[in-house]
Amino acid sequence: MVKKQGIGLAIVAFVLYIIGGIGTFGGLALILLMKNKDLLGWGEGRAIGYLFLCVGLCLSVFGVLLMRIFRNRGMLDSKIRTIV
Repeated sequence: MVKKQGIGLAIVAFVLYIIGGIGTFGGLALILLMKNKDLLGWGEGRAIGYLFLCVGLCLSVFGVLLMRIFRNRGMLDSKIRTIV
C-alpha cells in the first residue's frame, strides 16, 4: 500500500512541476507579447502574464519540494528514484 501511495504522490508532485513550468513560460510570453492588449476580457495581457509567472514559479517550487520530501522519506521505490 505504501508503494502505491508513494507512486501516486510522486506523480502528483511531477504534474505540479510540469504545470508550473508551463505557467511560468506562458506568463513570460504574455508579458512580452501582449503588452497593451486585452486578453479575452480578463484584463491586460501583461498583468495576467505576471500572475501566471508568479503562480507558475510557486507551483514549480512546490513540486520540487514534494519530490524531494517523498524521495528522502523512502516513499518512492527504486524505479521512480531514477526518474526523479
